Formats: sequence, C-alpha cells, structure tokens
Amino acid sequence: MKIGAPAPAFSLPASTGKNVSLKDFAGEKVVLYFYPADDTPTCTKQACAFREALPDYRAAGAVVLGVSTDSVASHEKFIAKYTLPFVLLADEDHAVCEKYAVWQEKTMFGNTYMGVVRSTFVIGSRGRVAAEFRNIRLKGHMEKVLEAVKRAG
Repeated sequence: MKIGAPAPAFSLPASTGKNVSLKDFAGEKVVLYFYPADDTPTCTKQACAFREALPDYRAAGAVVLGVSTDSVASHEKFIAKYTLPFVLLADEDHAVCEKYAVWQEKTMFGNTYMGVVRSTFVIGSRGRVAAEFRNIRLKGHMEKVLEAVKRAG
C-alpha cells in the first residue's frame, strides 16, 4: 500500500448493529486500526489507549474504527466491558485484513499460523492513505498517529 493511494474500500458488520463502509466517512479523516483479538492483554491496552486519546483525535477531525476477525457479538462484549466509545468492525473472513495486507503468517511458541498483524492506517478526508503503522508497539503510538492525523488532508 502506498501513501497517497486510495484506501481500499470496505463494508463490514459493526458493533452498532449495522454495516459500516469507508464511504460512510467521506470528507472525514479515519483512523483505522487492525488488532488480533478482543479482550486479550495487548489488544485491550490498545483499545483503552484509543479510548483515552479519542477526544484528541476528534478535535483533529478524525473518527476511530477498530477491525478484527472477531464476531460482532464479541465486539459488543468488549465494548461494554471497557466502555469503548468507537465502532468495532467484524472481518470474520479476513477479506478486509487481506486488502490492507495485515493478514499475515505469524509465529508464536514455535507454531506458525495466519493472523492479524497489529497495524494502524490514517485515511485522509479525500479517502487516501495518509500514514501507515505496521507491527506497532503501543508506547508512543497514540501520539504518532495523532500527528499523522493532524498532517492528513
């Protein structure tokens, strides 16, 4: 994926009970973050960090959307447990993860499997990729993404 290229379009079932499409946010900046699984330690820390940073992202004109391969029901429980004030999208067949090249081979404890590589994309108000962060570490990530949102057109 190239910076400045059109962001891959998608429509996914959302924690709101409706389908959400990228085109629903035409004219807005979007922080689209992909994470491996609901209610796991690092994913929970990440979601809570986005929750805490949300006022800053909103002030910069962006919405936050989270994507994992978990179900809508799983997302609803995750949102309720941690009072997450943003929409989570269910990519159960990992088609959107593949479009964004975050569905990759991973290794843990000597086992190889396919899964979501923690990644964040900033999509500008014209629907183009303004920034991408792959294989992220949480320390300092919210600040880096916010700076990218502020720079995005």
